[in-house]
Amino acid sequence: MAQDTSVTWLTQEAFDRLSAELEHLSVAGRTEIAKRIEIAREEGDLKENGGYHAAKEEQGKIEARIRVLTTLLRSAEVGEAPVSHGVVEPGTVVTADIAGDETKFLIGNREIAGDSDLDVYSEKSPLGMAIIGLKVGDSVSYAAPNGRQIPVEIKSVETYVPR
Repeated sequence: MAQDTSVTWLTQEAFDRLSAELEHLSVAGRTEIAKRIEIAREEGDLKENGGYHAAKEEQGKIEARIRVLTTLLRSAEVGEAPVSHGVVEPGTVVTADIAGDETKFLIGNREIAGDSDLDVYSEKSPLGMAIIGLKVGDSVSYAAPNGRQIPVEIKSVETYVPR
């Protein structure tokens, strides 16, 4: 399954959850923060008004999250997790020996996993880019951000099943 780097694969559940979050932030979230800013503004001197500055900071976080969700949902490819054929691809759960430690994780966008305790690595991360397309038993090394080469061996590749 070839992936366009501008497309993000999401399960239907993740897409629905993120769409609901976007709707909430765009309507109720914006309304609530605007009220908090207005109340804080009425307290007077804005230079020393901690409530006003906290509310403005929260507003910035809400607007940033709205932008992230909007971009993500526009470029999302929604569907079932790819059925594993033993090849690492976005939407599969990988068990790998990474620098001597066995680790199980999902390849894809961190938003897919939701409340799961499964670690998620983007297919665009150094690890993700190194292992996309590998099969069970394949080994590779990738450069960590500090420049160190980290060995990876693929132990298993499974179909992701949302919980």
